[in-house]
Amino acid sequence: MADASAARTRAVFEFKSATLPLIAVILKTADLAVLTEALDAQLADSPDFFEQEPVVIDLSQLQDEEAAPTLDFAALRTLLARHQTQPIAVRGGSDGQNAAARAAGLSIAAMPVAPPARSSPPAEAPSPAPQIVREVPVPANGTLIIDKPLRSGQQVYARGGDVIVTAVVSYGAEVIADGNVHVYAPLRGKAIAGARGNTEARIFTTCLEAQLVAVAGIYRTAEVPFPPDVAGKAAQISLDDKKLVIEPI
Repeated sequence: MADASAARTRAVFEFKSATLPLIAVILKTADLAVLTEALDAQLADSPDFFEQEPVVIDLSQLQDEEAAPTLDFAALRTLLARHQTQPIAVRGGSDGQNAAARAAGLSIAAMPVAPPARSSPPAEAPSPAPQIVREVPVPANGTLIIDKPLRSGQQVYARGGDVIVTAVVSYGAEVIADGNVHVYAPLRGKAIAGARGNTEARIFTTCLEAQLVAVAGIYRTAEVPFPPDVAGKAAQISLDDKKLVIEPI
């Protein structure tokens, strides 16, 4: 009896907050036929690319229309699951979209929507395809090297290491790493270092013109102009406590 009583007094579970790495699928159209075609084309070469990663469906870019479009979230979940992802929540949706998402078994994520990017020079007509961060396996030495320009809409995520880019990162492109980000060329798009919480990670570039820089989730956009001693010049970005430090090199 004493053993049973002791067992009842011991905690058998515990609630704790947790930070999980999530992939956001940013929808730019509510047309599931268009989404299906775009996803099939983009992920055809790597059907097991996401390895059952949890996914948040970002609806923020569907809110510009006069009436937020309706979505068949059950069909959307099936579509994303077919590409080896696990949709768990939505963010940035209207009241009606959130209600439909809940009915389909999705949660509503209290996560900030990505900040708007600074206006950039005219580019090609935008595609309705969803925006997906594409992870690239990091070599055994822990560094991924990209020697071709990253154009608008292209995204590279060096999971588990550093990334070195020796060509321009254009407006609308993103370069992401769990470690450091090195751009030995103009950095005009977005650079995110320490993507999974590494506060020691840094961003280095020979020409800072970025739309957004971030280290371990702390970001700054070009809406606040960079200081003259680093704008358009060689610079490094690091984290001091919870503050981004941008210094000339």
